Amino acid sequence: MAMNYNAKDEVDGGPPCAPGGTAKTRRPDNTAFKQQRLPAWQPILTAGTVLPIFFIIGLIFIPIGIGIFVTSNNIREIEIDYTGTEPSSPCNKCLSPDVTPCICTINFTLEKSFEGNVFMYYGLSNFYQNHRRYVKSRDDSQLNGDASALLNPSKECEPYRRNEDKPIAPCGAIANSMFNDTLELFLIGNDSYPMPIALKKKGIAWWTDKNVKFRNPPGGDNLEERFKGTTKPVNWLKPVYMLDSEADNNGFINEDFIVWMRTAALPTFRKLYRLIERKSDLHPTLPAGRYYLNITYNYPVHYFDGRKRMILSTISWMGGKNPFLGIAYIAVGSISFLLGIVLLVINHKYRNSSNTADITI
Repeated sequence: MAMNYNAKDEVDGGPPCAPGGTAKTRRPDNTAFKQQRLPAWQPILTAGTVLPIFFIIGLIFIPIGIGIFVTSNNIREIEIDYTGTEPSSPCNKCLSPDVTPCICTINFTLEKSFEGNVFMYYGLSNFYQNHRRYVKSRDDSQLNGDASALLNPSKECEPYRRNEDKPIAPCGAIANSMFNDTLELFLIGNDSYPMPIALKKKGIAWWTDKNVKFRNPPGGDNLEERFKGTTKPVNWLKPVYMLDSEADNNGFINEDFIVWMRTAALPTFRKLYRLIERKSDLHPTLPAGRYYLNITYNYPVHYFDGRKRMILSTISWMGGKNPFLGIAYIAVGSISFLLGIVLLVINHKYRNSSNTADITI
């Protein structure tokens, strides 16, 4: 049987209940919260409140932006591209797969001295580390030293999970494509005798990565025994337990390996390779002069139209060289200040017109 609709029932909360029963209603309780009678504050936007806000934003953002921009410009930085695709490049000979190992040298000049600690990066272009399948192609349990995951890696590592009927350690596409060029820096003195620049290979990885996320498998002092039953990634020249001669920088806790495993968000990126520490406050870390970069060329990028470069950079309180942040602050502050002036002119014009109309009436 169909029920008759009664608007009064809906307003009152439904049909009356049976005698002796509990009244059912959908009407909200008569409280300040449910009846929306709580005290509220609503700003009244007038010229006297809005215009000062625009001017204040402009006066704050513009000086901050100028400071950040000037600080960024004071950072010393030089990039050396050594891809070798140009016929005149010293590394052009290394594009041939028949030349192994290939060593090339690039000369360059520092026009100004680099003060403070200097950071050496390697940079890659057109390399999409942010691809979904690439990012997932790893086994964090294996990298954390789990013995069972070492011999039975995750299926996410396919097709770099096993090789020659042995589990790969470390497995996955990220580890398999690890950057393996060797970079050495030399200063050419007045007597033309090259002086090697000390490059520090420790301290380049995040503390949490080095001490928490990455650990070698448990076992004795012999690292090779701990990785027994595994094989190296397909593209690696040597197994993971031979990445470094120092025990605290070998295996899964090798800092070059840890830095590479932190994938980049954009196809053009740089990763920290070495540190050049300042030894004396009286002398610059890298004095102005002639240098040469000695490269052991192992990492091919021309197959995917990529490029390789070495970057030397100092840092400031805001990090590395990044003019965008300062430009963004200056742009936002300038737009805000300009809008304030435009609104002030409009307000002044129409307010005077309104006052004139009132007098005329």
